[in-house]
Amino acid sequence: MIKLKKDFLRGSYPPVVTPFKNGKVDYDTFAKVTNYMIKNGSHGILVTGTTGEPSTLTTEERIRLYQTAVEVTDGRVPVVAAPGSQSEAETMALADGAEKAGVDSLLIVTPYYVRPPQRGLVQYYNNLCKRTSLPVMLYHIPGRTAVSVTLDTLEKIVEKSDNFVGIKHAVNDLGFVTHMLDKFGFDFRVFVGLEDLSFPMLCVGACGLMNAVGNVAPKKVAQLYEKTAAGDMAGARKLHFELMELNEAVFYDTNPIAIKYIMMKMGVLQKNEHRLPMAPATDEVAKRLDGVMQRAGLKAKR
Repeated sequence: MIKLKKDFLRGSYPPVVTPFKNGKVDYDTFAKVTNYMIKNGSHGILVTGTTGEPSTLTTEERIRLYQTAVEVTDGRVPVVAAPGSQSEAETMALADGAEKAGVDSLLIVTPYYVRPPQRGLVQYYNNLCKRTSLPVMLYHIPGRTAVSVTLDTLEKIVEKSDNFVGIKHAVNDLGFVTHMLDKFGFDFRVFVGLEDLSFPMLCVGACGLMNAVGNVAPKKVAQLYEKTAAGDMAGARKLHFELMELNEAVFYDTNPIAIKYIMMKMGVLQKNEHRLPMAPATDEVAKRLDGVMQRAGLKAKR
């Protein structure tokens, strides 16, 4: 495994939402949201992660988002692109576009719907790693993809691909985190992908957070990482409980429905818009979220 710089791929890397305006991707607002993340302490950004609704985007739109992110960040923080698809050809095309755009790393989701065997996953990731010079991480989210990855599969990928450097683990399985870090060491980047496990996974040795709630509370999420990394467990535990209800609210409906509603109410997003088959929050969910915002100290501007 290649040696990464000490602080690279560590910290809070929010999966930025994709704003829409009248059915089209709103790149100007995306740029403003990205700046908002950076100004509020995020250590990097993730583009077209699950929260960015990538399955509703065209290949061209996804690549333009990578280009926009690189332009806006201007080297201030790393940009991680998530170019995964259920098709190897499409994933490679997106990964090529992301690398040409100048991103710093790739996060590639396990192919969804097809439910591939483990041997297919090994070859898939080894092929992708050979195609790029960028550090590659695997996005493990079986609740969305219907496929889990085993430790043995990860070991086989690591053995053949020096630039395979980590995983975003969005599974309620803290034990698997322990086994990964025990097998590959603490230079292997394990990002938190489930909000509820943020503090526990960081305590075990996760390198950072790629959490949807980082869109609405970027400063607190960044501070949660910083305090844990500095050994301030009391301060980190306090933030863990302060974020608890927000973390739960992410899943009042399919992500990022709740996140986009809160961002609109905060004035970070101009419009609360999705593409079908996604849809805005219902009145019932919106009312619940209004209460969460009030208790979390998030001021509504609308």
